[in-house]
Amino acid sequence: MTKVRVATVWFSGCAGCHMSFLDLDELLIDLAERIEIVKSPVVDTKAFPENVDVTLIEGAIGNEEHYELVREIRARSKIVIALGDCAVTGNVPAMRNGIPVKEILEGVYGKERTTNGTIPTEVVPALLDRVRPVHEVIHVDYFLHGCPPPAAVIGKALLALLDGKTPELTGRELKFG
Repeated sequence: MTKVRVATVWFSGCAGCHMSFLDLDELLIDLAERIEIVKSPVVDTKAFPENVDVTLIEGAIGNEEHYELVREIRARSKIVIALGDCAVTGNVPAMRNGIPVKEILEGVYGKERTTNGTIPTEVVPALLDRVRPVHEVIHVDYFLHGCPPPAAVIGKALLALLDGKTPELTGRELKFG
């Protein structure tokens, strides 16, 4: 049996959605028989792979690195899921919207906060002027709301997709036809 190729990525967010994914507990054992995790913060793969069946994106698009990678993800993934409120709406990371990037960087990396008084632009990706939810940059196939989404909702969505069904997201519950 060919396994479904699944990737997860983490942009501007707190990792709570990945923790919720790990909270699938015993279902992870069943999923391991049906999926192959080809990219994840816990998998040491540097480049985003080709031919991914499902990608779950946690976090908002906050910097140029995210912006470029999310476009690559869309090109290489059959299905993209915005995982959690940061990916769906921008949520907490978007609270910086309206504050000039220079002001943010000076507040974080100003002279009194670094050893050499400079902003580490060579290692910190350039911030976008505005944090964006994923759907503002690429087409998103499914949205899993929540901060974080409950593990049961993530599990139901993945199982539906694995069974060839379309998750119908209505209200607080996932319903499958």
